[in-house]
Amino acid sequence: MAKAKKADKKIGVMVGREWSWPPAFIEEVNRRNLGVTAEYLQLGGTAMNEPSEYAVIVDRISHEIPYYRTYLKNAVLQGTVVVNNPFWWSADDKFFGASLSDAIGVKHPRTIALPSHSYVEGVVDESLRNLIYPIPWEAHVEAVGGFPVILKPAWGGGFKQVFKLYNYDQLYDAYNTTGTECMMLQECIEWEKYARVMCIGKEHFMVMKFDANAPWPHRYFHEPGFLTPEEGQQVLDGARKLNEALGYDMNTVEFAIKDGIAYAIDFTNPAPDMDINSLTDHYFPWVVNAMADMCIDYALGKRKQSKVTYQWNSLLTASSKPKARSTTTNE
Repeated sequence: MAKAKKADKKIGVMVGREWSWPPAFIEEVNRRNLGVTAEYLQLGGTAMNEPSEYAVIVDRISHEIPYYRTYLKNAVLQGTVVVNNPFWWSADDKFFGASLSDAIGVKHPRTIALPSHSYVEGVVDESLRNLIYPIPWEAHVEAVGGFPVILKPAWGGGFKQVFKLYNYDQLYDAYNTTGTECMMLQECIEWEKYARVMCIGKEHFMVMKFDANAPWPHRYFHEPGFLTPEEGQQVLDGARKLNEALGYDMNTVEFAIKDGIAYAIDFTNPAPDMDINSLTDHYFPWVVNAMADMCIDYALGKRKQSKVTYQWNSLLTASSKPKARSTTTNE
């Protein structure tokens, strides 16, 4: 009797509105014919402790769909590798990231977390007895280096509710629009160069020139050598340290470079923009192939994901060290 063919390992892809990277990734995985297939997940409800049919799930949307995040946590319990791990993703925030960056020796703008402007129904004055009122704005502005300052959410992304402010009137007006968000006041780095690093698997890095002030989506530029060797080394070292500490398998890390010093600006981006219109034809194939390499290796057991307990321990002790092996591209 002929021996039955061993079933392929499966990679599930969980996506939102993005249209270019997901089908390109699925096509690339399936094209390689390595005993691993990729497909879109289809969900309609999940029973407790329900087994997962997927060896790997790539999560690009659970930050916006609470049910997806719930499903993914159960999938991890069943042994599925989820990129990125939903337990850590549920816990991170940009203020903790600022503290972590400072603790592990990666330059970061001076940052202060602020009490929220407003609160949900049921929170009354007695609920806020631990808060100082009014907020000591003058002391906070002085602590981050004076105006201009940046005001932005501790949780957030996509440049939403990010303000560059030049005086107290602007600061008060902006803060008064932030509702229940926990906001951060941050030193403004008047950068001369700006880099965004696409990070895959904590050891593969693509350094790209980036300009958030350029019209969307034309913000990436193919300009080899735009960083000096010293600036480039700071960027790569910082990206390695931060991704190893955070435990992300896909992420972007942004650096503002001023006077030859690279400051980590934003690095908790577990569902980074991978659209071809943003990345351009030059960078897009690298991201498709790097993600396919990593996810196939996970599915076949050729690599292991760091345990959540280890990641929490490394974060709380600020003791994370970068891996020796890495692949870096700046071209």
